[in-house]
Amino acid sequence: MGAADEKIILGIDPGTRIMGYGLIRACGQQFSYIEMGVLNLTKTEDPLVRLEKIHEEVIRIIDAFSPHCLSIETPFYGKNVQSLIKLGRAQGVAIAAAMSKGLQVHEYAPLKIKQSLTGNGNASKEQVCAMVLRILGLPDGQPRFLDATDAMAAAICHGIHCKFNAIAQSASASKAATAIKTASKGKKSNWADFLQSHPERLR
Repeated sequence: MGAADEKIILGIDPGTRIMGYGLIRACGQQFSYIEMGVLNLTKTEDPLVRLEKIHEEVIRIIDAFSPHCLSIETPFYGKNVQSLIKLGRAQGVAIAAAMSKGLQVHEYAPLKIKQSLTGNGNASKEQVCAMVLRILGLPDGQPRFLDATDAMAAAICHGIHCKFNAIAQSASASKAATAIKTASKGKKSNWADFLQSHPERLR
């Protein structure tokens, strides 16, 4: 595959206190590491200022790395209502920032992300982290904030589903082409048989 087949995917694990982000380069079945980190907002008291900083950071990351799309983790519905509202706001701001820069946005539930990487929807953050490091060929050792590897997991999850979707579309197109070809051959054969049976039709 050439450079035209490569995609840079930005993954985000939204949060109003810690926002994780990760970037990968996806080419077919191969994923390579670009960068990951966190936006630490624990010292920012004003919740609206936190949202402003999230927006600014997402814009900064997009300007710096020019990703093709954003893969973002949806809020976990098991959290309490207030936490869910805060996470929803953080997610919405990140999505708005990405869309303002022309990126396609893809959302994945935490369960889907964990299943895609580990095969277990109940995997721990530590297990997800270990799998992210293994897939990207990074040395063992957890980062200070697992939010970063959670964000990277979201990016890898989208890369995996892009691959499967491409395979499915290719298979579907191949079946359609075969069906058309078969139908076309059948029509030709039927018409030839008809003319052979009715030579008077030829003038």
